[in-house]
Amino acid sequence: MTDVWVANDEGTELIRARDITVANLDYNGNVKVRLAGADGVVVTVVAHRAHHEEHRPGDLHRQLVRVITGLSDAAGAFLVHDETRGWQWVTEPL
Repeated sequence: MTDVWVANDEGTELIRARDITVANLDYNGNVKVRLAGADGVVVTVVAHRAHHEEHRPGDLHRQLVRVITGLSDAAGAFLVHDETRGWQWVTEPL
């Protein structure tokens, strides 16, 4: 069984990918995800950065969904995290 986790940009929060129901890019450049459950908690996984030289793709939220979908059939555990120009994943030991 694949276990995919998404880390926020500071690495202080890990979210189980299968609990994500919505990925959203807001007007301030934040990528937020809504979690499954009665509360529908919203978590910011990428906060807008003030550095103008740091350009994030306008489809960063879609890239997150593509990475998660691509890993869904892989074996093992994966940690997905944001890099300046897109999402990266690393294999985590079980």
